[in-house]
Amino acid sequence: MRHHHHLLRCRAMPLLPSPPRTLRVSGSLVHHRLVRCRGLPIPPRTPGVSGGRLFASLPLPPPLRSPREVHIWYLCPDELKNQSQLNMYEELLSPSEREYADSMKATMLRKDAVLSRALLRTTLSRCYKIDPRSFEFKKNKFGKPEVLWPHDDSTAEQPLHFNISHTTSLIACGIAINARIGIDIEEKKRNTTKNISSLARRYFTPSEVNYLSEVSDSDAQRKEFLKLWTLKEAYVKALGMGFSGAPFSTFSIMLNTSKGIRISKALNDSRTGCDHLSENWLFTLAELNSSHYMSVCIEDSSRSQGPEDSPAPVGLKVWKTIPFVEDTLVSGTEAVKLIA
Repeated sequence: MRHHHHLLRCRAMPLLPSPPRTLRVSGSLVHHRLVRCRGLPIPPRTPGVSGGRLFASLPLPPPLRSPREVHIWYLCPDELKNQSQLNMYEELLSPSEREYADSMKATMLRKDAVLSRALLRTTLSRCYKIDPRSFEFKKNKFGKPEVLWPHDDSTAEQPLHFNISHTTSLIACGIAINARIGIDIEEKKRNTTKNISSLARRYFTPSEVNYLSEVSDSDAQRKEFLKLWTLKEAYVKALGMGFSGAPFSTFSIMLNTSKGIRISKALNDSRTGCDHLSENWLFTLAELNSSHYMSVCIEDSSRSQGPEDSPAPVGLKVWKTIPFVEDTLVSGTEAVKLIA
């Protein structure tokens, strides 16, 4: 199904009971049917939340069809100032998520914590057609969250993998099917408190340090540092092992190669415990919303079956969202500029 990027703008319908809705997307019809997930009961109705009716107002995106396809949903916290709307998002959270948000002393940090979890829940809700309040999560031994599915639930047969990244001005959630995913965003104007060269020597590999040293302009060097940092962060997050499990200095990212972004184990690194590092990964680096660098890393198991001279690129679709209010597909527009 082809989508004309500049035409897709999905506005939520009024919160009134209605039959299954049909969303018109650039001349095509996408049926919006709501399915309750067997084994995940809908939580009791909470005062101030319209439950299923709110859930029904989330338009469905086109389905993920390939492990090499990634959907990104992002929002800008500064654009969400209506307190009633923020209260509505908070009601989607679990008690433990609200407790974590309440532990944030700064108002802005609390707001970001609420929006991060609300964005994740509404994004998963679109994909699985499940009430966003119904999801439960678990963490792996390194702390990466995953959806906790009942053992007898067929919904988990083709699991979606997700990852969240946020700055003070933007929160993004990435989704992939049957492929581990990591996403990282950084503000393009972010300044470091230390010298770029000293930071690179502390965290990066010798080949990456040499790459940065060849960039003579200080501002250009800072930008290249941020690009490498987001790519390495996305990879570590996709592994699900955290910084301690996969230190940045154990692998190298190569940006300007004839085969795109490449990853390799750091040369002369004798440390053990890095056997998980492989080249079976695909990367995308882009500018997002004209203000951020965004890196996406997904696992590509097909490459473990044999080398590929020109692996298929990541299929990236990006939406800017105000959950329950408006979704705008921005792929192919000035809001998403592919770098590598």
